[in-house]
Amino acid sequence: MEENSNFIRSIIKEDLESGKRDTVITRFPPEPNGYLHIGHAKSIVINFGIADEFNGQTNLRFDDTNPLKEDREYVDSIKNDVAWLGYEWENLRFASDYFEEMYDRAVLLIKKGKAYVDDLSPDEIREYRGTLTEPGKDSPYRSRTVEENLDLFDRMRKGEFENGKKVLRAKIDMASGNINMRDPVIYRVSHATHHNTGDTWCIYPMYAFAHPLEDAIEGVTHSLCTTEFEEQRPLYNWVVEECEMESKPQQIEFGRLNIENTVMSKRKLKQLVDEGYVDGWDDPRMPTISGLRRKGYTPESIREFVQATGVSKGSGAVDEAMLEHFVREDLKLKAPRTMGILNPLKVVITNYPEGQVEMLDAEINPENPEMGTRQIPFSREIYVEQDDFMENPPKKYFRLFPGNEVRLKHAYFIKCEDVIKDENGNVIELHCTYDVETKSGSGFTGRKVKGTLHWVEASQAIPAEFRLYEPLIRDEDLKAADESEDKTFIDFVNEDSLTIQEGFIEPTMKDAKPQDKFQFFRHGYFNVDPKHTTEDKIVFNRIVSLKSSFKL
Repeated sequence: MEENSNFIRSIIKEDLESGKRDTVITRFPPEPNGYLHIGHAKSIVINFGIADEFNGQTNLRFDDTNPLKEDREYVDSIKNDVAWLGYEWENLRFASDYFEEMYDRAVLLIKKGKAYVDDLSPDEIREYRGTLTEPGKDSPYRSRTVEENLDLFDRMRKGEFENGKKVLRAKIDMASGNINMRDPVIYRVSHATHHNTGDTWCIYPMYAFAHPLEDAIEGVTHSLCTTEFEEQRPLYNWVVEECEMESKPQQIEFGRLNIENTVMSKRKLKQLVDEGYVDGWDDPRMPTISGLRRKGYTPESIREFVQATGVSKGSGAVDEAMLEHFVREDLKLKAPRTMGILNPLKVVITNYPEGQVEMLDAEINPENPEMGTRQIPFSREIYVEQDDFMENPPKKYFRLFPGNEVRLKHAYFIKCEDVIKDENGNVIELHCTYDVETKSGSGFTGRKVKGTLHWVEASQAIPAEFRLYEPLIRDEDLKAADESEDKTFIDFVNEDSLTIQEGFIEPTMKDAKPQDKFQFFRHGYFNVDPKHTTEDKIVFNRIVSLKSSFKL
């Protein structure tokens, strides 16, 4: 992490210099109830980056205290995402590893008169809690004796009560100005099979109780989390103190990472997956790390993007163009340049020798000469983009039209001589002539043309599918959904978020493998899709276009 971008770094440096801490231990603690998204990348980069900078360690810990929403699939995906981003955890832990100790600490609270079993329903608990301006009132079960509470809590563990019939609550202060301190629930009954512990337990700790205990058990020195947990910090500290934990972690909050035109709610993302609006958590339209990976983003670009957003208490949304800027910067020296035709129109060069195929030399990446050169076949028949021809063009249109001459990238000048149409009047083929003297690299200076087109030789062209993406839900539509009384965000899903085009690529790409990345002349950066590419068909996801509106 950069020194001038991180107030957390300053706190930790002072802790070490003052002797308050002699080491740095952080943790990344996702709940395994979905796939990680770009917002989580910030927490990953901060926690692992801070620990690395101070020669400390970071644990990957799954806060798996809610078996109804959690799954081993999510555990595996999170591990893959963290490793793909380039980080190594010191220890792999689960909250469920500590269920027995958490239970013992809850018993300790009961013995100290700091917790009680409550029979109120969830709705009644909310009603008794009060509001931000009015204090809460005591539950009628708050005065149960220690012995009664110990007996009831033991019976909760043994499975004698149905879901929702009883909870264990911390006994703190129902008149507290911080509503989180008004006797929060710390255990509930849930007869559900847990992905890690099976049916061993039928009571599970609440996150607000479990999380500080996990940090303390693991010796975490700095518990770094987003500002949504700031109001829970007093409860975090209360749990650590009253449960008499030897280790005393310090919670520090930072602003969340939000991106414009991007759905960042895990609940909403799951709904998009479950209802089939996308083809999985790794759909390239999803802001999940696996979706970004499949789309073609690199771990380096995501790390650089997160670091550039800085670390502060604020949680403003950044422009999506900023994320796109960093993947362009990362790929411009790495990605081979090539030509692909997304919407093909055949061109026959009538004066080019029939049956002849010549090979043309082209740099693989002009910005990185060390990548060498490639050879491109050229013959009498080629494909160009349909958009590169207009029969009746406007002024300042410099591509193909009847009588106009253009340059073919790496090849020759060609001139449009004739237009072939089908019975419906649609243009299906162009007849052109070429000038043999104008070969690229020949030094020809006889005349200049203003248009340069990319192309693919027809006989050796490889069929390919190109997938172009737009935001699933635009910001203005997300706002409209929030303000609507009768519509949800699903009603505003962008039907044009995915466009599929069938075209051709150069034969030099015949061995392209999933996750290989290329820059297609004029079209942008593309990634070979790992999910839909087969031996018979290559599918490309467009990562970003070539043009950027973002300025650092």
